[in-house]
Amino acid sequence: MTQEILGAKTCVPCQGGIPPLDPEKANELLISTPNWVLNEDATRISQSIIFKDFKEAMKFVNQVATLAEEEGHHPDISIHWNKVDLLLYTHKINGLHENDFIMAAKFNRVRGL
Repeated sequence: MTQEILGAKTCVPCQGGIPPLDPEKANELLISTPNWVLNEDATRISQSIIFKDFKEAMKFVNQVATLAEEEGHHPDISIHWNKVDLLLYTHKINGLHENDFIMAAKFNRVRGL
């Protein structure tokens, strides 16, 4: 699956009670989301982005927030002046779901990747 295909999908609400993606499937989807990193136990993906200044970092964060609200799937966001850290996982299953990779692809598109 390409980033374009993944990014064109819409998040489906996760009600919990399902298993998170297994590491093999998570690694497969990770290929479609360049610049994202899968953590050691394959339960989270993250990305750190450096911007030229605080204003650019906040502009990106506001775009991410708008997109997250539209999709109903929200990342954990940390802002450090010109650096933004994004962390994605599905809280209800304490692991990864396809929604996390959909959002990663959409956030990449915001960045022009």
